[in-house]
Amino acid sequence: MALSITHQIGSLVGTPVQSESGNSSVESTATVSSAAVWKSPAANLRCKVKKPDVVDGLSPPLSPCRSPVLGGIRPDLSVACQAFATDLEETAMAEAETTTERKYGLGGGQGKEKGVPVYVMMPLDSVTMGNTVNRRKAMNASLQALKSAGVEGIMMDVWWGLVERDSPGQYNWGGYTELLEMAKKHGLKVQAVMSFHQCGGNVGDSCTIPLPKWVVEEINEDPDLAYTDQWGRRNYEYISLGCDTLPVLKGRTPVQCYSDFMRAFRDNFKHLLGDTIVEIQVGMGPAGELRYPSYPEQDGVWKFPGIGAFQCYDKYMLSSLKAAAEAAGKSEWGSTGPTDAGHYNNWPEDTPFFRKEGGGWDGPYGEFFLTWYSQMLLDHGERILTSAKSIFDNTGVKISVKIAGIHWHYGTRSHAPELTAGYYNTRFRDGYLPIAQMLGRHGAVFNFTCIEMRDHEQPQDALCAPEKLVRQVAMATQKAKVPLAGENALPRYDEYAHEQIIRAAQLNVDGNSGENELCAFTYLRMSPHLFQPENWRKFVAFVKKMKEGKSDHKCWEQVEREAEQFVHVTQPLVQEAAIALMH
Repeated sequence: MALSITHQIGSLVGTPVQSESGNSSVESTATVSSAAVWKSPAANLRCKVKKPDVVDGLSPPLSPCRSPVLGGIRPDLSVACQAFATDLEETAMAEAETTTERKYGLGGGQGKEKGVPVYVMMPLDSVTMGNTVNRRKAMNASLQALKSAGVEGIMMDVWWGLVERDSPGQYNWGGYTELLEMAKKHGLKVQAVMSFHQCGGNVGDSCTIPLPKWVVEEINEDPDLAYTDQWGRRNYEYISLGCDTLPVLKGRTPVQCYSDFMRAFRDNFKHLLGDTIVEIQVGMGPAGELRYPSYPEQDGVWKFPGIGAFQCYDKYMLSSLKAAAEAAGKSEWGSTGPTDAGHYNNWPEDTPFFRKEGGGWDGPYGEFFLTWYSQMLLDHGERILTSAKSIFDNTGVKISVKIAGIHWHYGTRSHAPELTAGYYNTRFRDGYLPIAQMLGRHGAVFNFTCIEMRDHEQPQDALCAPEKLVRQVAMATQKAKVPLAGENALPRYDEYAHEQIIRAAQLNVDGNSGENELCAFTYLRMSPHLFQPENWRKFVAFVKKMKEGKSDHKCWEQVEREAEQFVHVTQPLVQEAAIALMH
């Protein structure tokens, strides 16, 4: 009997990273029962957070309009793999030729097609610790499925801790070579993430990939290379930006290490740049985001919706703070960060520094400290982007930077969680415009998360406001004339989240946005849940609607019917693809 394609796709995600031999022909022997693959845990999208005495409220959002769930034909999951079926191959190839010409832009103008291209994030462990492609057959089948659904491409993490693991300057591109060639074969574009952070300890981290061994050795010898909080807790997710320009890593600076890595990537994959590899997202902090590790989940240090904590207590950061205080004529401010800013899981009103009335954040010292703290982050981005731009200049790829969607306590005056993460954004100050302007100076794309979230889905007593945050970021990028791309922060497969993404992608921030749209959207993440029949049907419709763009006037139900028909009609051809997986 033919091996089911659903079995192949289902086995793709969820197994831990295992060390494999260098033989690229070794296949994963993991087996997954059909029940394990297809049973999706019900997501609880609402969480109750009780916190009394919060006064600074937000007006309640309007009730959402719920679109009806259509009945119809239950599609076979493997239908999506019809991209290679004979009678649709010409259509797929024509589409690939067209999308090759698509360029990132501000939307709607010359050089960009209408609509928003959709990319899909690959599993974090797509490449094993043995530098081979993980679950190769399942990966191949899944890429076929994504291509058939009209997906533009994929996003993959290129882990520093895998490629340059053993020795400085020794790069093993192993599984990435095969994975990129696989994407090329299927006509998928690639957003390659230069992942200079540790995998493990953040939301959605399903495996652990530490920093390179030789970097960890240096941190062990000099713990101040790690971000540090006021209680002396070290964070090993990413090297402290306080030592960006110091030769602390076997004679090289961290920025030199990042630059050498990107240069080696460019030289090794130059034949794919601009054609298959269309974007380089440069990691700049924990989870690849330009921020401080102010809300670490590992070991239960931080829990949503805590305010987090400042990360400026390693000796390199403190040295910079001291110099800044002396330059400002306030040497007494240079010995420490705020000592009254509470703990990771406090709320703003629990702390003298973040409270709305008379809080230190709004005084002279607060302004000095927050300006220095946020500027250090901007300077970090500036240094790495300067290098990335020179390395990838004239290669045909875009550079992007990911910014975190810190939406909790957004309705307060101080915006404490944003401040501890390094975004100097308060009720009286726009913290995202300086970031957008910095990216604009280097022609980089502003990639933002939490696009799928709605205000009313979040705990209202924590004054969460993701929609308002997305609107603020969109306005900042438009003012700075920087392209805006988006991601969903948490896995969502329901139409309600899809509709929110489509609405946010149109960037109607002022009611008169013209032709502006997101320049791209990256969907989190390829998994067994995505390929469940009902989720897959909704996803195909979502991709179709995104690609058609804001100028399209089809209703959601019509697009869903078209997607259902697409899935149903091609079912026999997909069975052929499933049989082919046996060989």
